[in-house]
Amino acid sequence: MKNHKHEHYFSAEPSSRLRMLKIETELLGKRLRLYSGSGVFSKSGIDLGTRTLIENACIKPGWLVLDLGCGYGAVGIAIAKAHPSCRVVMTDINRRAVMLAERNVKENNVNAGVFCGDGFEPVKNLRFNTILLNPPQTAGKRLCEGMILASKDHLKRGGLLQLVARHRKGGRSLAEVMLKCFGNLSIAGKGAGYRVYVSENLEHTRLRL
Repeated sequence: MKNHKHEHYFSAEPSSRLRMLKIETELLGKRLRLYSGSGVFSKSGIDLGTRTLIENACIKPGWLVLDLGCGYGAVGIAIAKAHPSCRVVMTDINRRAVMLAERNVKENNVNAGVFCGDGFEPVKNLRFNTILLNPPQTAGKRLCEGMILASKDHLKRGGLLQLVARHRKGGRSLAEVMLKCFGNLSIAGKGAGYRVYVSENLEHTRLRL
């Protein structure tokens, strides 16, 4: 019998038995039905960080939006539902999360694509108007910082990295990395100890193909 004690939601192939859960919630004024399950992040409901990011994200009509590390798709689906003119792309390394996100896209009838892969690998040829990120802090500071640094190469000029974290539990240091990387930082919103940090890409970037 496999030991699932140390299995993480950022595992590529969760080995635990899938136990499905149904979450019904309202985000950005829209009713959503989301399926979650064992082996994915915040399986029992929308966590406070994710909700804070969704409610405070800056999104403009027609934007190309990336939900990086999408889990079962709460952020990307909520944005796609509330902003139908946007094109939303969602990625995650966790195959189970991707399967659930694909199901949730269909369940909520939104315009979004879901791709499986590590970091930006599935979207390496794209640049976005915004990248939305609730970083996997339990995976380690180095991984989270790497996601911030890599995001600059995948944002259009004027594009925004919007990241949520608990300010006093790692968020402050991640905000410092954003400021150093982009040269600017603002706070889009906060609640329950979380803050949504925003950095704008002010440079023309070249994709590393």
